[in-house]
Amino acid sequence: MKRYQAAIIGYGNIGRYLLEAIETAPDFQLAGVVRRPESIKETPRELQTIPVVTALSELSQVEVAFLALPTRLVPQYAPEVLAMGINTVDSYDLHGELVKYRRSLDQVAKKHGQTAVISAGWDPGTDSVLRCLFQAMLPQGMTYTNFGPGMSMGHTVAVKAISGVKNGLALTIPLGTGLHRRMVYVELEEGADPQTVSAAIKQDPYFIHDETIIKFVPDVQALIDAGHGVLLERKGVSGLTHNQLLKFEMRINNPALTAQIMVAAARAGFKQPPGCYTLIELPVIDYLSGERETIIERMV
Repeated sequence: MKRYQAAIIGYGNIGRYLLEAIETAPDFQLAGVVRRPESIKETPRELQTIPVVTALSELSQVEVAFLALPTRLVPQYAPEVLAMGINTVDSYDLHGELVKYRRSLDQVAKKHGQTAVISAGWDPGTDSVLRCLFQAMLPQGMTYTNFGPGMSMGHTVAVKAISGVKNGLALTIPLGTGLHRRMVYVELEEGADPQTVSAAIKQDPYFIHDETIIKFVPDVQALIDAGHGVLLERKGVSGLTHNQLLKFEMRINNPALTAQIMVAAARAGFKQPPGCYTLIELPVIDYLSGERETIIERMV
């Protein structure tokens, strides 16, 4: 079996779990990890035998790069990697900007003959696939996506980027019918103004559409739990038959599942023509390793 040469760009929450997902995948091999210059001075034990560099160009024969970066940095880095002749996979999670990002990256990917899989997480991501499947089963009706309770990585990263925040944590609390409350815990930098920080958080695009409650605490690290989850519900009509009800529920470690989905998405990306793809555009069978007929025999 061919083993795709992969690089991880960024080594935060998702990057650490990508290391495990790649090492356990039968068709991937880790070529190296790209870290910031200030981070490379202290190499974690699990990276001692792995090439760790400060630029992707320092690694050779890389075929796909996993962009384990904050969402807002991804649109900047993805075109640069594609221009190097390397496929990309990211977990971009800004729903409102996703279509615009896909459109622009599609042009870059096609220009350089590569594939880019974006928003390869669980929402957007595998939940998007399930919403499509639910709607195919019940064309008429309503779907509710209820997140949590749990830690939102995207929202947490957004909080940490706010001026005056030393450390932060954002929890998503489901209120039902697709509505959510954001519980934000903030450890302030010395001298930071709580009111200014609160206002900046509530005005951020990650929080502006939801009820957001901010609490200031002395130690955010003591509150960290990477668990999360979702309940998808659709009630609708099959043909002319009403009152059909579908449910999907999961409770997961957020970054671990995201990393696993990214590896599956990279596998599927190698099987597509050049371009940019979301998970709903890729054949489900392409996410799995192994011979096509063997997978069909096992799954159908």
